[in-house]
Amino acid sequence: MNVEEMDFKNQLFDLESERRVISSMLHSEDACIEAYNSLQVTDFYSPQHGTVFELTSSLYEREIRPTYVELIKEAHTLGMLTNSRDIEDLKYIAEHYIDDGNIKYWIKKVRDKSRLRKYEGFLRKSYQLLKEESDQDVEQILMSAEEELTNLTALEIDDHVDTPQDLAKLGYEEVERRFLRYKDIKELHQGVIPLDGLPTGFYNLNKVTLGYKPGDLIILGAQTGHGKTSFALHTANAVAIRNKNNILYLNTEMSRPQIALRWGSILSGIEHERVRSGEINESELSRILHGYSQLEDSGFYSYPCPNLTPEKTISIARKFKAQKQIDMMIIDYIGRMDKQDSRLQEWQVLEQIIKTQKMLAQNLQIVVMCLVQLNPDGSLQGAKRMKNECDLMLKLSPIPKEEQEESEELKKFDTMPNYAIFIDKNRDGQSGIRIPIYFDLQKQIMKDVKRVTI
Repeated sequence: MNVEEMDFKNQLFDLESERRVISSMLHSEDACIEAYNSLQVTDFYSPQHGTVFELTSSLYEREIRPTYVELIKEAHTLGMLTNSRDIEDLKYIAEHYIDDGNIKYWIKKVRDKSRLRKYEGFLRKSYQLLKEESDQDVEQILMSAEEELTNLTALEIDDHVDTPQDLAKLGYEEVERRFLRYKDIKELHQGVIPLDGLPTGFYNLNKVTLGYKPGDLIILGAQTGHGKTSFALHTANAVAIRNKNNILYLNTEMSRPQIALRWGSILSGIEHERVRSGEINESELSRILHGYSQLEDSGFYSYPCPNLTPEKTISIARKFKAQKQIDMMIIDYIGRMDKQDSRLQEWQVLEQIIKTQKMLAQNLQIVVMCLVQLNPDGSLQGAKRMKNECDLMLKLSPIPKEEQEESEELKKFDTMPNYAIFIDKNRDGQSGIRIPIYFDLQKQIMKDVKRVTI
């Protein structure tokens, strides 16, 4: 290999950046989150660095802090990094490369070199194809090369361009799946529609939405004191406790004891005030303890974070997706998120928060529910354009006493509804629908109401 070829080869990797990424992962959880979600083993030029990255990621997924010592223990268990030179190199990286705060910069350098190597491979492959093909379909060669090059330049690693054939095949499979499902509904499920996503906690809302789907952004709006948190915990009860899916609840308002006491009331059916004050008998105490045993066996993870920012939600969600495989995240509520840029108006801040959460839902393929404040007239506080970003917009509000007393329609239910869920937007189905429910404020329990058949 001549000097010119050596210089070219050196342009295809950056071992310094690879070492800094690994070192940062060994010293900082934030660096772990960024690198884990941005890089793959194949992005590392050095096989040793790729192995260390893989081991570090494995420790991180299992919630073991990836330090030098833990890394050596893991490698020993798996029979990896057996060469003393590899261990010395790793020790040198851990001790001499400080935890650099600019982790995104080093990650970008590693990724850029990886893309250059892929480009170089593309050029070699194209050159070899030209040498070998005698009877060439030039149009096909150019189209294939254009598609491969586009993937290296315009698209991210996991992006994909659907061809007309891809979409037609997908459409056929979806229609066939729904056709067969509808047959099952009639023949096997007595007309009960199975969900496509997570349960909402309400039968009629399930019927309209078919459940909360991965990648969906849901906005739940209510006025102050009108049940936003109760709705969030009702959803968590349906998803994490009854259905055993993992859910992350980001709470900006309540303390840890307050959340725990709320669950005691919800799961036991005993008035929240009596649970909070301790004014209960032994039988009720037993019911509450049984409720907590259900919570203990559930997938509910609570993260009290009074100083929440949009950037922090991304970091937290990525961590819990990697370590706990969460299916849903609830933010209670976005109005209390810290304002990062004082120059922005409130509607701009809220709109930016919602856009961030929509991208997060799609990238992680989880459901994200944001609780927002409604104005007294029922309009969305701060930013009407937030509605454009979401897949499902729900509004929760009490039914006026006058309507409860005078409405013949409401009297047809087995329990008099005192609250309603209004479907203001539903990207995947009907909207403009009001679903009456019953909200027991004393017990913090929401439930469906059923029409009485005569």
